[in-house]
Amino acid sequence: MNAAADGNREGGVFMSFKLASIETSKGPRAALIVGDHVVEVAAVSGREEDRSTRDILADWAANLPRLDAIAKEAASKGKPLSSVNLAAPIGNPGAIYCAGANYGDHAAEMAAKSGQPAPPDPHTLGLRSWHFLKSMNTLANPGATVALQGHSKKVDWEAELAVVIGKKGRHIKEADALDYVAGYTIANDLSCRDLGTREAMPPTSGFRHDWVAHKNWEGSCPLGPWITLKRDVPKERDLKIILDINGVVKQDSNSGNMIFNINEQIADISKNITLHPGDVILTGTPAGVGAGRGEFLKKGDVVKIRIDGLGELVTTMG
Repeated sequence: MNAAADGNREGGVFMSFKLASIETSKGPRAALIVGDHVVEVAAVSGREEDRSTRDILADWAANLPRLDAIAKEAASKGKPLSSVNLAAPIGNPGAIYCAGANYGDHAAEMAAKSGQPAPPDPHTLGLRSWHFLKSMNTLANPGATVALQGHSKKVDWEAELAVVIGKKGRHIKEADALDYVAGYTIANDLSCRDLGTREAMPPTSGFRHDWVAHKNWEGSCPLGPWITLKRDVPKERDLKIILDINGVVKQDSNSGNMIFNINEQIADISKNITLHPGDVILTGTPAGVGAGRGEFLKKGDVVKIRIDGLGELVTTMG
């Protein structure tokens, strides 16, 4: 995994880096990855405030120039990337917002599964994006083994482009939305398909759906492997997304196929609640999930998600 490239920032040259978390004897610590080297930020800066990625993101505009300087020292002060274990790039996000039914082909496959016609583009109905929440306690590290739910027989996969917020904002305009983004990473919105509905409740009941059991369980949000900075992702609406299981491709799509793009989602969420640095937005998954195929994850399955420029997120089911 090579994470280096040179670039320009306001006319100056910087060493491109990924923002990550690594496991240490003191717990997860913020780190920079440059090429095949990694350096713990606080170990170089001497600042305890640099101990976590969330702390760094809290004042992202001010901290980014410091990180650029530290990145230039990574080759001499860093150690091989292969010698460390990566943690989830943000271990304690204030919120994890998840877009529901945000790819037309995925919405169609889920509707077909329940015997319904493909839904229309919600824009034509005057609707806006909608989101549910995952707890920060659902996070799983890159390369982790995630235990399958003992009470679920239909654990499903969902490859997602994840947005990391780097600036506090409320009532954000769509045109300005990307100004609030620090970077991007990869997520797998693991889902218990057989626990999302309370079958004893009538089909018309508003209490029939259970989003906590369906989406919130230990390890159900693998995240990583690192945060790729927004400045290094010039085409966030044109990123290839591929998920394979044991080498067999299940999802093959592009971020340009979202129904509601990233700008719209940020604007919509911020109408209701203030977005904070370190918040994460999972932007939806394309077609190819297990529910549409009648396939579900088994012990020993290795799930790999690759998104252009963002690396590879690997999860083993245990």
